[in-house]
Amino acid sequence: MLRKRMVPALLVVGLLIGACGKDGKDPGADAADEEAVPIPVETSLPSRGDIYAVYSGTAPIEAFAEADVVAKVAGEVREILVEEGDDVKQGQVLARLDGDKLRLELSESRARLQKLKRDYDRNVDLKKKGLISTGDFDKIQYDMEALEATYNLAKLELDYTQIRAPIDGVVSERYVKIGNTIEVGDPVFRVTSLDPLVAYLHVPEREYRKIVKGQPAGIEIDALPGETIRASVSRVSPIVDPATGTFKITIEISDPGRRIKPGMFGRVGIVYDKHENALQVPRSAILEDGGQNSVFVVEDDKATRKQVTTGYSHKGMVEILDGLGDTDRIITVGQIGLREGATVTIIGSDDAATDDDASEATQVAKDATSD
Repeated sequence: MLRKRMVPALLVVGLLIGACGKDGKDPGADAADEEAVPIPVETSLPSRGDIYAVYSGTAPIEAFAEADVVAKVAGEVREILVEEGDDVKQGQVLARLDGDKLRLELSESRARLQKLKRDYDRNVDLKKKGLISTGDFDKIQYDMEALEATYNLAKLELDYTQIRAPIDGVVSERYVKIGNTIEVGDPVFRVTSLDPLVAYLHVPEREYRKIVKGQPAGIEIDALPGETIRASVSRVSPIVDPATGTFKITIEISDPGRRIKPGMFGRVGIVYDKHENALQVPRSAILEDGGQNSVFVVEDDKATRKQVTTGYSHKGMVEILDGLGDTDRIITVGQIGLREGATVTIIGSDDAATDDDASEATQVAKDATSD
């Protein structure tokens, strides 16, 4: 009977020992110990500086002016005076065609015109003396004017054997070789103007009131890493394309050094507003949850979550309009998954780097707006 009563008692003792663990400690105490371990984080103070609102887009770089030089008369290419890459001026002779036939036609026309002029001069004297009728005199005058037009046309066609540049620029392509026979309208050269260069952006209509002529812009090109090219908005289309809901703006680029080539791809930023001395934090510090923005700050070694109102953002920095002060130490690394009131330990402070980031954030705009 005594043995039967002892068995349940031993079971209860065994269960209690198992619940406490092999070392006799309560598992709940382990969890409390783990919660008490400070979480390592990195922090920084907010910075102040000018921050710019920038509309960003991408577009290929194009030449503002470009023209194919075509033959205005047929003939054989006898001489090529320029090559690809050569600078040319408007009206400069680029190539010459054979003009033997046209020269003979011009000589014939000149001789006929000279003969008719002598006849006309004699008839002027006869007309004064009344020895020739007005009708006959007028006929000779009309014939002379028609022959003058024929002579001028022959002279013009002979001049067309000298192929000239229609615009200032650079010879970007040569389509013919010496000895080629070309017809009227055949392309001979392409001349491209490299100053200015342009980029065309098609901007959503909701941005229409933000973009105006004269605004500064910066362009980053893969072929020129680490450099921002200064530019400006030169034209804004007055209409919105109903098919795409966009309007076209023209960005004009001056490149005296000719480092930028038509066809290069550019990332364009247009500065349309500026907030001076704005409070800013790194974008990485911002947490988004249900449309609300917040940051964690350290207060008495505890993580405290603060709701913030954000403004402009650019180059990794975000403007804080409300909810944060200059002396609030924000958590920039380690805030993901952090709980309100958790104990933290600061293992790194990046105050200087944050200020540098703020300077970098506005560098493009400062370059674009500086005099």
